[in-house]
Amino acid sequence: MTTETRSRYTAAKLDELSGQGDPFADETVAAMFERGEVGDFNTLMRFFSTAGHKLPEGLPPSAVAFLEATAMPPKWVDWDVMERARLFFMDNAAHINTGLSFAAMPATYAVPRVARLLASTHSMDYPSRRMANTGQFVTYLMRTNAFEEGSKFIPAAQKVRLLHAAVRHHLTGSGRWDVARDGVPINQEDMIGGQICFSILVLDAMHRLGIHMSEEGAEAYYYAWRVVGSILGCDMTAVPDNLTEARAFADLYLSRNLGPSEDGVRLNNQLMRMYEDVVPGTLFDPIVPATMRYLIGPTIADWLEIPRGPWDTAAKAVPLVLGLLETVEDSSPLGEWALDKAGSLLTAFELASLTRGRVMQYAIPEELKGEYGVRSQAPRTNRWVPPVPSPA
Repeated sequence: MTTETRSRYTAAKLDELSGQGDPFADETVAAMFERGEVGDFNTLMRFFSTAGHKLPEGLPPSAVAFLEATAMPPKWVDWDVMERARLFFMDNAAHINTGLSFAAMPATYAVPRVARLLASTHSMDYPSRRMANTGQFVTYLMRTNAFEEGSKFIPAAQKVRLLHAAVRHHLTGSGRWDVARDGVPINQEDMIGGQICFSILVLDAMHRLGIHMSEEGAEAYYYAWRVVGSILGCDMTAVPDNLTEARAFADLYLSRNLGPSEDGVRLNNQLMRMYEDVVPGTLFDPIVPATMRYLIGPTIADWLEIPRGPWDTAAKAVPLVLGLLETVEDSSPLGEWALDKAGSLLTAFELASLTRGRVMQYAIPEELKGEYGVRSQAPRTNRWVPPVPSPA
């Protein structure tokens, strides 16, 4: 690590980032709440899921201004690198999803303030919703037309950015979020940290699984998440430029924020149960905690109270099995096609299982859990149901 890299990321710098939100999105959401426009916005935005389509009539003016200003990807995007990222994803779809599901997602629960924030939303009573949203988001990102007219990625990213702003609005207004201790909810430190978790921690997991990756492919995958960070409102003057800088940020971010919490344990237990429910029967249930322990390491696993079991040793043999499959892939064009196809089908199956075949909606939450001081008077059901499919 160079002196220049070390000096860029310091505790003081991350303290500064923890006090920053996303001004454009925050102002947009505040205006809609002040005017009572959030319900209408959510209703109308169900009919806007494809880039290039005309915005629905009746949207609040502040929302229209935001959506029009953020409708295009950043001008600095290198599309050759983005194409390499897409090919990297196609070649490693199943491995990337394994890293997201069994390493990156649990790691976010091991950051106590992030776990507390996630626990503030009703949707986290149903962890499949977050996994489905994340899986759908990544799938949209890695499609050929992700940034073109007709894609679904940009509208999804715009909605996620406003959703984050709404959570900040609720928590800061509730008086129950300690800004002095934890910074602004979903602050720039955690936004960049989330981008790091979904990029470099996934690459780390793939490396631990024994997946062979080129440096060019890994850098392209990180670059794609850097583009995502820009679209989601990250401060690009602070976002790492490459994997070397990303490692420096990750080391500092995780060392100062990781730790045990009751919210983290509860959320991860729900996540493990959800994974176990995806596969019928109980024979393979123990492989879920074993895989998590293997990929995130014993310290974080113990903080999250991931149980030990007889499959812990078996999980260490996974790299050998994947190595054999890679040998088949490298030695035969037919084998390469078959394994890539199998990975694509597995990814589609996982996403279909989580979404129940529906298109996920990203809506601005009008309330948080009662203990966070923001409640609505509308009756609630005890089980989350996926939304109806969006119009084509």
